[in-house]
Amino acid sequence: MSIEDGGPSRRQGAVPSSVRAQLLATEHWGLLASRSTAQSEVLTRISMFLTFTSASVVSVALVGQATKFSDSFVLLAVVVLFIDTAIGLLTQLRVMNVAHEDLMYVTAMNRLRAAYVDLDPGVAPYLMASTHDDEAGSVQTYYFFGHRGSFSHVAGSSMIFMTTANAALIAIFAGMLVTLAGAGTGPATVAGAVCGALFLAVSAVRGYRSYLDVWRRYTPLFPTPPAGD
Repeated sequence: MSIEDGGPSRRQGAVPSSVRAQLLATEHWGLLASRSTAQSEVLTRISMFLTFTSASVVSVALVGQATKFSDSFVLLAVVVLFIDTAIGLLTQLRVMNVAHEDLMYVTAMNRLRAAYVDLDPGVAPYLMASTHDDEAGSVQTYYFFGHRGSFSHVAGSSMIFMTTANAALIAIFAGMLVTLAGAGTGPATVAGAVCGALFLAVSAVRGYRSYLDVWRRYTPLFPTPPAGD
């Protein structure tokens, strides 16, 4: 009887527990490696963005001193800030993608822990990370000691860092555009502040909605039992 026919090789009981544990461990290590690679890559991207932005701002400052901050300097600053903002937005998009990937890896590893407990229920008390592949399980794995650290983790995340940096760039860029149009310092300051704050608000709403959409479309196999069970 072949595998396609649903023969013994497809039945869970036909595989020794030791072999199942090895297969699960191999998958676990693969997920850990992929997660580490993604985190390393996005940190490199952020470093590249900061280096490029710092170098461009210093260059603009040097050109400003040489041109005595003339109209041509303002035009050059607008072009440079536009490039910086575009790179920043692309970097922020990558940070968002990696955040979703990280959540994917955490959820997958939670499911593997459920399989470990299924193989040996005695290991359950030793696992601080969750064995449930739902939202509550992911929160437990990200922070073992409950929800208290959730806000600080979000506020200090790379996503918030990139969003804040891009909001500052957009604010400066908008102010420079208003200045280039002939307006004074006051209107430029107001326009920059409004654009920066609006970008922060839109990014926060979109990020939260995308997070909720993940759990709306996902069906866990091992949901967290209701409180009291």
